[in-house]
Amino acid sequence: MTVSDTRPIVLITGATGNLGRSLAKALGRDYRIAGMDLKAQGTEFPVFDADFTSEPSVELAMRKFRDAFGSRIASVIHLVAYFDFTGEEKPLYETVNVDGTRRLLRALQDFEVEQFIYASTMLVHAPCRPGEHIDEQQPIEPGWAYPKSKAAAEAMVRAEHKVIPYAILRLAGVYDEHAMVPTLARQIARIYDRDFQSYFYSGSTLVGQAMLHRDDMLEAFHRTVDRRAVLPRETEILIGEADAIGYDALQDELGYLIHGVDDWPTVRVPKPIAAVGAWAQGKLEPVIPDVIDGGEVPFIKPFMVVMADDHYALDIRRARELLGWEPRHRLKDELPKLVAALKNDPTAWYKTNGITPPAWLSDAADLGKNPGNLRDRHEAQIRTEHRANRWAHFVNMGLGTWLITQPLLINVTEPLLRWSEIFLGAMLIVCAGVALSWRAPSARWLCAGIGALVMGVPFLFATGNAAAYLSDTLMGALIFGFAVCTKPEPGVSAIAALTGPEVPPGWSYNPSTWSQRIPIIVLAILGLYVSRYLAAYQLGYIPGVWDPFFAASSPLDSRNGTEDIITSWVSKAWPVSDAAVGGYTYLLEILTGIVGSRMRWRTMPWLVILFGLMIAPLGITSIFFIVIQPVVIGTWSIIALIGAAAVLIQIPYSLDELIATLQFLRRRAQAGHNWLRIFFVGDTDEVPKTRSVEANTDEFDQSPRIIIKNMIGDGVSLPWNLALAALIGLSLLFTRITLGVDGNMAHAHHVIGSLVLTVVSIAAAEVARPVRYLNILLGAALMAAPFMFAASITATIASVVLGLGLIALSMRRGLIRERYGNWDRWII
Repeated sequence: MTVSDTRPIVLITGATGNLGRSLAKALGRDYRIAGMDLKAQGTEFPVFDADFTSEPSVELAMRKFRDAFGSRIASVIHLVAYFDFTGEEKPLYETVNVDGTRRLLRALQDFEVEQFIYASTMLVHAPCRPGEHIDEQQPIEPGWAYPKSKAAAEAMVRAEHKVIPYAILRLAGVYDEHAMVPTLARQIARIYDRDFQSYFYSGSTLVGQAMLHRDDMLEAFHRTVDRRAVLPRETEILIGEADAIGYDALQDELGYLIHGVDDWPTVRVPKPIAAVGAWAQGKLEPVIPDVIDGGEVPFIKPFMVVMADDHYALDIRRARELLGWEPRHRLKDELPKLVAALKNDPTAWYKTNGITPPAWLSDAADLGKNPGNLRDRHEAQIRTEHRANRWAHFVNMGLGTWLITQPLLINVTEPLLRWSEIFLGAMLIVCAGVALSWRAPSARWLCAGIGALVMGVPFLFATGNAAAYLSDTLMGALIFGFAVCTKPEPGVSAIAALTGPEVPPGWSYNPSTWSQRIPIIVLAILGLYVSRYLAAYQLGYIPGVWDPFFAASSPLDSRNGTEDIITSWVSKAWPVSDAAVGGYTYLLEILTGIVGSRMRWRTMPWLVILFGLMIAPLGITSIFFIVIQPVVIGTWSIIALIGAAAVLIQIPYSLDELIATLQFLRRRAQAGHNWLRIFFVGDTDEVPKTRSVEANTDEFDQSPRIIIKNMIGDGVSLPWNLALAALIGLSLLFTRITLGVDGNMAHAHHVIGSLVLTVVSIAAAEVARPVRYLNILLGAALMAAPFMFAASITATIASVVLGLGLIALSMRRGLIRERYGNWDRWII
């Protein structure tokens, strides 16, 4: 602007905002521009500081404006407004939007103002129905806090404008190639990220909202200013594209443009259910951030559910007649440009629209990889693997029919079990049918959950039908296996699946390979058959169990030791068969041991931790039964001892993968990532990489000798000192027989021996080698036992010698053959 510039002056409030700057640029060719805003920021035109919550501040700004430009103003464009999407009645709606408008109009009364333009919203009107259009005569019935404040501000304009002519422009949702109204931006983001919520809507899928391209909006403002002398002194005009794309049609169009999908399925959710879901998300977000809505407050609010049927299509005849304005853009035609901008720079697009980028997108950007390409590769991999294994879901549909017909075929008489099998079979057919789509990984987990329930119902309802127990446990395991033990890994993020190392950083081997899992699975199979055999006796399917070595605790009891123990008061304290529960846990352990790839220590952390921790209750229970057999019940069970031995051998093989996963979660948390999200969907890991995912090889291509060596030795070793300690522990279990020890002293030997074996088992894992020091305490307890309980000379000497031996043997660490990254410093 020069001193001789005689162009009319336009004053824009909210001038430093995105819309204000765009409007200033558009009008700047024909008008001098001045602005008012809360804080003057770097602009090419003068901006006066004004706090619209303060009358003195507004008056001061206008005095400064008068000093700089005089008292004549061609047009005042009032853009300042408070806005949020919580739906709550915030005080700023009243103090800024309503009272701020009043303060401005009163301050303008001493000026020669040719026109006052108020930027309002079409949402002040009551909505219409699909097929109808609203015009300026539509009732003013805003549905939530923001448009209510705009309607109140409009009323304030009508009450306070006095001699100043005004034009209220009720704008549709503004958009351009890069930025848009939150509702449209979120809809695009949900589909881009394949968010589960993108498939659901709580209103009619025919409804939509008219939109307004930024360029068309700027032209409407320009024409309104240009025609200030001929417009009615009091006028209200709807500005927007006339038609509104229906929700479902918009979903399909976005699905095609973003993912090449012709039909993006949209399921209509009843409003009460949707409102409860939105409320629950809002309550859960502070508890589990970064899992809901990418780490920010969930966008969908209960108030939005109520208005999900609102339809806004516009009758813009008044804009045509008064302004000669017609929109030159249509959202449907502009959508390809919007999607292209998103794909070209997803991170910038999310930032521009005020949305927290999904974690996989941020991670890909951090790695210098193109997020779109990474996801496209991941989707291609998922589609290929899913196509190759779709047969498994057809099989599950068939197993569903098996469950439905089973009660009649094998005469299941228990009503609860009968109807449970029928219901679960019907649910399986539905969920397995949904799982036929590669886009529905959650359906696979639902099928797995159904399988887990099928495995449990026969013993939960204590069926007397042996065929039902056998069939349900087998069918449930097959359902679970077909659902999630096949490729692709369900629920794994693109960044985890396609980037990152195969071997944990600093480790010399991969603890998630099949050679690492097979020993655990084999031992779990042994434990499963032991438990099922004992459960068959407890549930009355077989008349007895084999035990050639031990008799019942009472000489008058004709049963053997195993039968005595599994029908003792300890077992009967369980509400269901404890052996059946053990078999159920072994079966889940087998199945979770199969799920996942060789990188599951970082692709499926939750499963690894569940898998590892599942062994803990089995181990505790097994040790407990070893301890109580002679101490509490007074006899032994050879079958229970076999099962306990299997669990003890399992323990060291499960610890390395568990440690690797915990190390991984800690590294990602230290790198600033949310560990809870990574816990469920996995992540990449830091370099250097021993082998990349792309260089993945099949370990079974190696010779049988190497495979067996890796199965037995990787991460597990038994140095001679630990082997001798194990022999001491084992010998303590039988001092009743070998040394004639009896009474409390025999009980002490038995308990200490069981615990020594447990410590040795854990310490056989190289990552847990320091646990051996616990045997020092047990050795000391063994030495003290003869002085606490009545003991013979033989028992006393044996206890002291063996105790000293335990202490001495526990001092040596033994050879550590592998490396475990930062964990090495703890292996002392």
